[in-house]
Amino acid sequence: MTVAPIDLFSCFLHLRQGGEIEAAPRALDDERDGWRLTAFHAKTDADVHADHWEVHPEAEEVVSCLIGKLRLYLRPEEPGLQEEVIRLTAGTAAIIPRGRWHRMELDTPSSIMALTLPRGSRLEKRTAAVPAARNLPPSTAPPYGDEPGPGWEGSIEMGTYVVVGAAWWAPRPPGSWQGAGTR
Repeated sequence: MTVAPIDLFSCFLHLRQGGEIEAAPRALDDERDGWRLTAFHAKTDADVHADHWEVHPEAEEVVSCLIGKLRLYLRPEEPGLQEEVIRLTAGTAAIIPRGRWHRMELDTPSSIMALTLPRGSRLEKRTAAVPAARNLPPSTAPPYGDEPGPGWEGSIEMGTYVVVGAAWWAPRPPGSWQGAGTR
């Protein structure tokens, strides 16, 4: 076997269960056997799909910031909670738990390396979410029922979420309503 340099920014490294490592051109093949090591340069949030949540149901993921600064966001596991933010600087990493939805945003252009078992991984477009009523000022809380009441228009920014007037509401007992949209 010939040993040669591998450009980590143009290929994936697949770590096989039998102990072999394969360098292969980048392709979205999440059903391959074994773990995948990915390295990439990111200049903008679009380069890290900041507008999408990502999940890996088969394994944890290590995300490492090699150069630059970035923020990892963990989606709340229950409605009404805030996203968790993990700040990574050059030379630091975080382990994202198996099955935890996450996304990232850049503070500066960055070089990033990630390692996970990609089988079953999914992306989900980040959409408006409806925080619990207890977090809204009383004058903006929608009425009980399937739809917002008269005058419930526009949008309310709640941290990283935006509640849009066209959102719909799930029927709940009075005083305990919660939005029915996706997170």
